[in-house]
Parts: sequence; structure tokens; C-alpha cells
Amino acid sequence: MTKCYGCGAFLQNDDISKEGYTKNLDNSLCERCFRIKNYNDYKPINKDNNIYLDIIKNISHNDLVLVVVDIFSISNSLKNIINMIKNDKLLILTKRDLLKDDIYNEKLLNYFDDSFVDKIIISSKKNYNFDLLMSMINKYKHGKNVYVVGFTNAGKSTLINKIIYNYTDISKTITTSNLPSTTLDTIKIEINDDLCLIDTPGIVDSGNIINYIDKAYLKKVIPNKVINPIVYQIKAKQSILIDDLCRVDVEPYNNLVFYFSNSLNIERVFKDTDKLRNLEKHEINVLKKCDIVISGLGFIKVMNKCSIILYTLNGVSVYTRDSLL
Repeated sequence: MTKCYGCGAFLQNDDISKEGYTKNLDNSLCERCFRIKNYNDYKPINKDNNIYLDIIKNISHNDLVLVVVDIFSISNSLKNIINMIKNDKLLILTKRDLLKDDIYNEKLLNYFDDSFVDKIIISSKKNYNFDLLMSMINKYKHGKNVYVVGFTNAGKSTLINKIIYNYTDISKTITTSNLPSTTLDTIKIEINDDLCLIDTPGIVDSGNIINYIDKAYLKKVIPNKVINPIVYQIKAKQSILIDDLCRVDVEPYNNLVFYFSNSLNIERVFKDTDKLRNLEKHEINVLKKCDIVISGLGFIKVMNKCSIILYTLNGVSVYTRDSLL
């Protein structure tokens, strides 16, 4: 059986409701990928996340694994995935173009521990650092196969497409989308005689906000240009609202820096308003400077010790971490 070049599903022409359907088995794309690529018409497919995790667990121990991480959306579950992979791992931080140039790459890379043979930060959009990336891959790989893993929307497929464009004569590209479960199975891409990249399905982070908003809202939530942080000096009886997605109440006075998509409306309001208090409530005691992360939406840098009550969509993960920036 032949796999769809876009998503990795096995092509079939028996059942239009199932993955991999195409009218003509000579096609290289299934109908779903064709419609995503040409019409931005996304058909959701819900698969058990354990299927994707099993693919990662069954990677040959001798193969290098590229762990792709969206620098703007570092999943709270990343450590669990890293611990699951016993192979040599190369960390690739994507979407450098979202952060201002005055932020040092070294600081971002040093945020991560020594679980990796090496670390690099790239931008597929700006074609930044790809020659160095390819040099690292060739340095650390043990054989021809190199696996690419990461969470949904980390930029795996976009990264691979940029490598295809830069270093091969291949005209086909992998299907990309901001929505989860675009890649459905492994996809092998022969870069040259000595390198085969194997794309894997994006791991679905159940607490990511993209699972709880509609397709139209994604354009506002997912940033596509440099993020301009917004600084607020919070005073008594004031709150911050982030569109219709999040409310932040803080005591006592504090300075907060908001790192969210520039397309979102962030406003200061009086705390006695009930707006967004119907959302899920999170009570957070901040003991030192840290980030409060709303998974998939962005993060708030808190400068001083305080108590914060945060409201956001039901099911979205909220957690603290050491300050990234």
C-alpha cells in the first residue's frame, strides 16, 4: 500500500469517511490533504494520542531524534516526552522570528537541561540557521534515518518542508496546518543518499487551548509576527482581560509582562466587573519571579511575589515555570 505524502495515511478508495481516502490511488495526496493544501479546508480526525506515543517509543535506539519545540509554546509535558526517548536527541527550538532580536539565543538554549547532544534555535519563516542545523544532523546521526518528533503545531512539518526546499530537488511537500492531527502516520523523506528524515504525528497536548477554540479564532491566538510584550502595573481593584479567553486578577500591586499574539485584545478593567468569571478558575501563589503559562495561548511574566486568580477556558492547562526571558 502507498502512503499519502502529505500526512502519512495509507491511501485507500473504499471509504470516504476514513483517513487516506482518494478517488484515484495513483494520487500522491489523500483528499483531506489536497483540500488542506488548496482550500485550507481542514477535516478533523480524532485518533488516540497513545498511537502517536507508541510510534515514538518504537523508534530504533540507534537513530538520532530531532525534538522540535515551539519557543513560544513550551508544553508542560515536554519533560515526559524527553524522558521517553532513550536515543541521542537534538533539541530544535522553532519560531525564533516571534521574539525580538535583542533576546539572546544562548539564554533561550540554556533554559533547557543537558538531555540533548546539542541545541539549536531556528526560524523556518526566516530560513534562519538551517545550514548549521544540517551540519549538526550530519554530525550526530548514527545511520541514515533521523526521526522528527514534537507536539502539535511545534513546526515539525514546516521545518521538514524548508529542508526539502533548501537541500533537495523534491517538489512535493508535507501537509501543514495549525490544527492538531494533520500528520497521521510516519512519513519518510529521502533528503539524499545518506539522510532520510522521518516525520512523526504531532503529539496532542490535551491542555492546549487550540483544542478548545474554533478554527477562526486560531488566526488570532497563534502569533505570526514578532510579539510585542505588554507591561502592566497592576493596581488595586484592577484586572486584565485577554480577549474572551482569559482574565487575570492579582494582589497586591505588581508588574506583569504579557507575551501573547498581537492580534489578541488585552485590556485593563476594574476588578468588580464579572466579565469572564464564568470561566475555569485557577488560584496561583507566586513566591518568586516566574512565568504563568496558559497552554497554547501565551505566558505572563510575574515580577514579584503575589497571589493571582486566573480564569480561562475549561480544560486548558495553566502552570508556572522559571522565567524564560
